[in-house]
Amino acid sequence: MLQANMFDHTLLKADATKAQVEKICDEALQYKFASVCVNSYYTKFVAEKLSGSGVMTCTVVGFPLGQMSTKAKAAETKIAVEDGAEEIDMVINVGALKEKSYDVVLEDIKAVKAACGKAHLKVIIETCLLTDEEKVKACELSKEAGADFVKTSTGFSTGGATPEDVALMRKTVGTELGVKASGGIRDKATAEKMVQAGASRLGTSATIAILS
Repeated sequence: MLQANMFDHTLLKADATKAQVEKICDEALQYKFASVCVNSYYTKFVAEKLSGSGVMTCTVVGFPLGQMSTKAKAAETKIAVEDGAEEIDMVINVGALKEKSYDVVLEDIKAVKAACGKAHLKVIIETCLLTDEEKVKACELSKEAGADFVKTSTGFSTGGATPEDVALMRKTVGTELGVKASGGIRDKATAEKMVQAGASRLGTSATIAILS
């Protein structure tokens, strides 16, 4: 059963305008979505629009590649939280994970988590670039670092969420963390499959179409 408060209403395009961001904020207020998810340039604007509504402001960090320095990610997170972000969706260093530099990945997530303060942290593992073994390890490291969610995808790489990946991530993190499915969720049937597989949050720009 899909509910509006499962959705992060998302606009992350490079050419997103203030008018478009304002429109998705208005839609989120109308439907009572979980959050509006934007790039950090719009964090303050979104936080002001959503203030007092119960709809959270969500900002992406290290997006979409994840290979910027840990200090840069932490600084970006700190600024986003100061600007009103209540949730942070960070991208892991996929290359470091693939070369088994697990300490690098762990410290990267820990640094962002520390910079979050009271804000929730979702860790984007970019499943389309990983083997099943790597997906499991990424989830384990996210859990160890104190993340609140693991998330499948940026939606900007070679693929998006699959029910199989969501199920694997849910199995790995258990009930302690949320699992967010994102990337390629454009219709109700796909969204329902993700929830059935174990997703507790869905990220999509097609939210209105899915719910209507």
